[in-house]
Amino acid sequence: MSERPAESRPSHARTTEVGARYAIVPVPGLSLETVARRSGLHPDLIRRFVALGLVDAGPDASGRLVFAPTAPAALARVQRLRTGLCLNYASLGLVLDLLDRISLLEAALRRAGMRSDLPPWT
Repeated sequence: MSERPAESRPSHARTTEVGARYAIVPVPGLSLETVARRSGLHPDLIRRFVALGLVDAGPDASGRLVFAPTAPAALARVQRLRTGLCLNYASLGLVLDLLDRISLLEAALRRAGMRSDLPPWT
């Protein structure tokens, strides 16, 4: 059994600039029914979230919605923001975009070694 140096070993995932990892092996998607059961939400409400752009989903070969494995967590985040901030569903898209942008900027500051002494507010 021969040992190859680390740089010549095949990578199982690719990393982008912001630290996201993409698997070479396709990750199976979750059906609408599975996401509804795991999140405790009605499938019609989940379809509305997809239409509003609050949760990502794509069609499979037969045209049914397929979700990423992280969809139940994203739905929980939407529900927490709706309950905690008393926002309507349309305005939640803006809030989610801003929170994601803040997370990216904080990660960039950490990578650059410029860290604020204050804990993150989110």
